[in-house]
Amino acid sequence: MKYRDFIKILRSHGFEKLRQGATSHSIYRGTVTGKVQQVVVSGTGGKDIMPKTLASMVRQSGLSKKLFR
Repeated sequence: MKYRDFIKILRSHGFEKLRQGATSHSIYRGTVTGKVQQVVVSGTGGKDIMPKTLASMVRQSGLSKKLFR
C-alpha cells in the first residue's frame, strides 16, 4: 500500500491532519467508536509502506484491518 492511499482511507473516515512533524512524519487525528485516535504517518506520497509500519499505523488508527487490504 502507498502512503497516499493510506491517507485517503484515514480522511474518508474523518481523520484530519493535526500537524506536520519531521519532514516525513504527519500526525492525523480522528474519532473511531467514540475514542479519539491519533496516527503518526511516517512517510510521503507514492512510496510503499513497509508491512510492520503499516501494521503499526493501522493499530494506531483503531480502524478495521479489512479497510487497508
